Amino acid sequence: MDAILELVPPASSDEKANSELRVQPFNLAYDNYLGRLAICRIYEGILKNGSTVLVKNSDGETRSGKITKLYTFNGLKREETTEAHAGDIVMIAGLSDIYIGETICQNSEQEALPAINIDEPTISLNFLVNNSPFAGREGKFVTTRQIKDRLEKELEVNVGLKVDFDATDFYNVYGRGELHIAILLENMRREGYEVQVSQPHVIIKEENGVKLEPFEEVTIDVPDDMTGVVIEKLSRRKGNMTEMRPEHGHTRLVFEMPTRGILGYRSEFTVDTKGEGVLCTRVIGFKPHVGNIERYEVGSMVSMATGKALGFSLYNLQDRGVLYIGANTDVYEGMVIGNVSKGNDLRVNPIKGKQLTNVRASGTDEAIRLTPPWELSLERALSIMNEDEYLEITPKSVRLRKRYLTAEEETRAKRAQAK
Repeated sequence: MDAILELVPPASSDEKANSELRVQPFNLAYDNYLGRLAICRIYEGILKNGSTVLVKNSDGETRSGKITKLYTFNGLKREETTEAHAGDIVMIAGLSDIYIGETICQNSEQEALPAINIDEPTISLNFLVNNSPFAGREGKFVTTRQIKDRLEKELEVNVGLKVDFDATDFYNVYGRGELHIAILLENMRREGYEVQVSQPHVIIKEENGVKLEPFEEVTIDVPDDMTGVVIEKLSRRKGNMTEMRPEHGHTRLVFEMPTRGILGYRSEFTVDTKGEGVLCTRVIGFKPHVGNIERYEVGSMVSMATGKALGFSLYNLQDRGVLYIGANTDVYEGMVIGNVSKGNDLRVNPIKGKQLTNVRASGTDEAIRLTPPWELSLERALSIMNEDEYLEITPKSVRLRKRYLTAEEETRAKRAQAK
């Protein structure tokens, strides 16, 4: 605390309070009645409700606007106020086209504050209408129009998100990593939306004839005896270790690696470190493409029937791989219920019951002990899904499914691609 008081300059002073107004938005919000809201820091001057202001962008262009509502924050609550002073964090309404990093000031001669750079998107995926056999059971908003309206609303405040609305049967969404997209999907499902998404792909671009891809800085804290397996796995995924140091009984590892190498690794990391490791990432920009990345591929265990999964069937299937569902779970043909260690997909019957007979035999009545399923969360499912699969997201369920539900549809699609 003494160091903060000594080294951090005060947020406000008499000099700043008496200067001309300069305010900068650093985040956006949205209200159904007020429209776009800007969350700002007042660097200089006094901001009053109802005042007319100028907005200056990084190119020096200015436009006028009027503050219609002014809020301050008290804990997590916002409170309406008539004026705020230098050093305050405020939320303002009335500037419908305000953007992060612009400068709100009093006259055009004032110097704009340094712009805030917004990171580019690093991954893309498709949002589609849910057309699985269980579509419409749980969600309130299920149509293409409703999904489009929700994405347009998200674009008002989510500055790191980009959406291509050109296609008719899906929308291409660009985000800043799996977590960025997962937060959007989680918010949508809580609001009652049903949607399907495709496998995320890293955005590759070309500049001056050089192929570039996004890189991330990966910071990992793990127990000392687990560093070997982490270093080995990330090295295979083109990770370059830049730092390694002890940290209170743990080891801190810092890597620079392509985003492609991170996709699908978080679930492996949790298993390898027995849940004791901590992994954090941040995007550091685009760097030259590193070529092919070695990764461990697993096949999918796909249901070949529709009904309720039975413990007897799952008991026999759990030796073939890892299950994503438990007993009494509703399944449909084409739904992915687990994975198999071999790379090829395996179509199975999870609803097959025990053959009943009046002939008693040794082993007939053995107790069924099911291994707890590896339940799918949004982040986990996005990281493990394959190219030919969709992730079905509803208010109550997260399911993986094959793009083509039946074996016949899949065969026809492969023949069409071969032509």
